[in-house]
Formats: sequence, structure tokens, C-alpha cells
Amino acid sequence: MSRIASISPPGGAPGPGFEEPFEMLHACHERVERMLALLAKLRTHLRNHGADDQARQAARDVMRYFDHAAPQHHRDEELHVFPALIGLGDGDLAQLVARLQGEHQQMELRWASARSALDAVESGSRPQLDAADEIALDAFAALYVGHIRAEEEVAYPNAANAMDRARVELMSRDMMARRGVR
Repeated sequence: MSRIASISPPGGAPGPGFEEPFEMLHACHERVERMLALLAKLRTHLRNHGADDQARQAARDVMRYFDHAAPQHHRDEELHVFPALIGLGDGDLAQLVARLQGEHQQMELRWASARSALDAVESGSRPQLDAADEIALDAFAALYVGHIRAEEEVAYPNAANAMDRARVELMSRDMMARRGVR
């Protein structure tokens, strides 16, 4: 019997805290990548085993992450990273911000279709994905590849360099407040 591996982080050292918000943003990207890997495993599992208990749990895990954590992550970027980049007055960075904001909007739209397919799996009403579901899931996952790379390689380093310690601390406090963390 095929098992869909758990996505919970391995034991050991705890992840970064909100006092280092850029490290937290990097860690969130790692979680996005793990969730997309789980989504890929789920799709294979469904082809071989249908919407069994493991598949339904994996669908729940993916939905929970992209319903709650991913929108918070995008909000962090919209409120703190992108304004810091725009403030640099660099035309290339402004174009990058416009692209990343557009991708956030596309992610939200494509998530609605992807989520619909996963919700049907989770509820047990659809034992297999159809061609439209596969296309929706592919389109959603594909958006993240270049998006994460652009943020990791260009957006985050430039924004971090543009922010003084007080601005980073404000970012940290805001991220905690919006998540109800003390």
C-alpha cells in the first residue's frame, strides 16, 4: 500500500521566529514547496488508490496550508517587502514588484479551482481527479516556481538591505499581531 508521507517538519531545532521576519519568509517558502510536493504525491496516490483516508488527509493538509498560511505570507510581502522595494526607486525592482503582485492575484484565483478539486477529494465525493482538476492543479503549482525564485534571489535581499532595524522590528510585530502571536 502506498503511503503519502507526512509533511510535518522533522524533529530537531525549531524553525525561525518572527523576530527574524526574512528568515520566517524563507521558511514559509520551504513549507510551500513541501505542500506542493505533498500535492504531487497526492495526485499519484489518487491515480493508484483513489480517495482513501490517506488521500483525504493529504487534501485537508494542503487546503489548510493554502487557505490560511499562504495568504498571510502574501500579506507579509505586500505590506513590508514590496513597499521597501518600491521605496528604492529602481525601475527593475518596481517591475518585479508588479509581476509578483500579479502572481499573488493569479495564485488566489487559481487556488479557488485547485481547492475545489481537493475539496471533492477530501469529502470523498470524487475518488479520482479528472482532466480539468489536473489542469487546475498544474496551473496553481506552476505559478510558485519562478515566483519563489524571484523573491528569494532578488526581492528579499534587496528589501532586507533597504530596511533599517526599526523597520524590520515593525515588520516582525505586524506579522505576529496578524497571526495572534505574542
